[in-house]
Amino acid sequence: MTAAPQDLLTSDCSKCSALCCMALSFDKGPDFAFDKNADEPCRHLNGHLCSIHDRLKEKGFRGCVAYDCLGAGNRVVQEVFGGRSWQDDPRLARPMMEAFAGMREVHKRIDLLRAAETLPLSRQNEQFRRDFLARLEQYRWSGEELNAFEFGLGLEIDLFFHGLRDSVRR
Repeated sequence: MTAAPQDLLTSDCSKCSALCCMALSFDKGPDFAFDKNADEPCRHLNGHLCSIHDRLKEKGFRGCVAYDCLGAGNRVVQEVFGGRSWQDDPRLARPMMEAFAGMREVHKRIDLLRAAETLPLSRQNEQFRRDFLARLEQYRWSGEELNAFEFGLGLEIDLFFHGLRDSVRR
């Protein structure tokens, strides 16, 4: 019996290179103990691991505890960059951060399309939903394609959802 493949929306930090700890920004406040700019490694990053991971809440990082990239980080590292890391090759930092942003958008759309399965959709709209979902879940992305996603397929999916708004209210 073959094991089921991991769900694309399941984060696996062991297969990532701490992209969230590098790419994302945050402001000091109730969820973060200090300010951090995007594309700047968190000061608690030690290799690919957080040096305070087991104490995040008590150290003032509830935002880190709550954050979930929906598997975008591990997919970018493994699928787009073949397991390579910006930490081993600093030239990869910018392209990996850009790919991470794009993959996060792909995974948000997958999540929305899955959730839309519960809506009372027409046969045609259900087929559109399934087709979009299949394209996103089965596609192997490149960094360039992820950069173009928002203005191509991502926009098509957004327009699909916008069109559903009126049909679902009835």
